[in-house]
Amino acid sequence: MVGKKNIVFGFIYLVFTAALGLVMVDKYEAYGAAVQDKQASVGRLQQLQTNDFEEMLEPLSGEEIAKANTAGVLSLNKLLNLESEIDGIKGGAHAHGNLESLLNIAVGVVLGFLAVNVIFKQVISWIFIAGALLHSGMLYLGTVFGLGWANTILNTGIGPFLILIGLALAGIAAAMGYRGEPVKD
Repeated sequence: MVGKKNIVFGFIYLVFTAALGLVMVDKYEAYGAAVQDKQASVGRLQQLQTNDFEEMLEPLSGEEIAKANTAGVLSLNKLLNLESEIDGIKGGAHAHGNLESLLNIAVGVVLGFLAVNVIFKQVISWIFIAGALLHSGMLYLGTVFGLGWANTILNTGIGPFLILIGLALAGIAAAMGYRGEPVKD
């Protein structure tokens, strides 16, 4: 069966991309600490501004105000960086990888019901695997492991293009030879 490799690939790939949820949960501990740090430093700035930059009825010097401001800005920056890192995983490799895993499983099953040329089915099968690896696979390597070369490949757009071509070819193959029962290759 031509689609078997897509089904096997899809389930194994789904384990890796779904596991990114655990990576994100792990990052939320640092995120929670950053939120508290930001609240403390920005809260202090708000209190200082409300009290006309006095603390314990004593006016603050320019240096003390600058230090408080710097602490607030740096804590906010740390929080935004952590949010960006989590969002990069969540909206990139995690979501797209899960989708492309399920697409591979679905196309693997559908290929078993298509009575078309075996070479045509093989092309569709490999296009879906390559598309997933060159799209969400590169997102995974780029965001999780910070590999710049993966982002270079991702920026070519070849992965999403292959997925679209695969979808179009699968639609054509289904129109040509979909059967309501499994077919032998």
